[in-house]
Amino acid sequence: MRKKKGQMKIQQMAFMLIAVTLFFALVGMFFLTVVFSEIKQSAELLEERDALLLVSKLSNSPEFSCGDAFGTSKTNCIDGDKVMALKKNEARYLGFWGVNKIEIKKSYPSGSRVECNSNNYPDCDSFKIESSSTETDSGVGVSNFVALCRKENFEGKIENKCEMARVVVYYGE
Repeated sequence: MRKKKGQMKIQQMAFMLIAVTLFFALVGMFFLTVVFSEIKQSAELLEERDALLLVSKLSNSPEFSCGDAFGTSKTNCIDGDKVMALKKNEARYLGFWGVNKIEIKKSYPSGSRVECNSNNYPDCDSFKIESSSTETDSGVGVSNFVALCRKENFEGKIENKCEMARVVVYYGE
């Protein structure tokens, strides 16, 4: 009778150890899930912050900025002719900015939203620069207003023409 009681106590202890181990494993998995979800949220916030910073710096970058081409140095000014040249060499800039897509849309005067290409420039309303190898339009857009300027021949004189535009940077999934 004594042996059976001892064996029963050993079995009870083994089951308790297994139960305690499973309990701590579940608690550990719950803890890791919470920690990893916080890491994912902070990564998304960092990605959004980077996109916001990129939008604010994009108009002053050498690839887009007006520089001194329109008289004095202008801030938040995008040279439309530079954007067209960049659009022609778009494949070289895949992944350069680390975002999905960059769009420049004229805000005023608003038109029919014709996408710019070498045939219809400057009689168009939006530029799309694919900056990612993915072909999806997914992602979150962050925008900022800028001046979109270009040189234009008006009655034999070269004049500066600036219009209000909005730069939209798409990032994420």
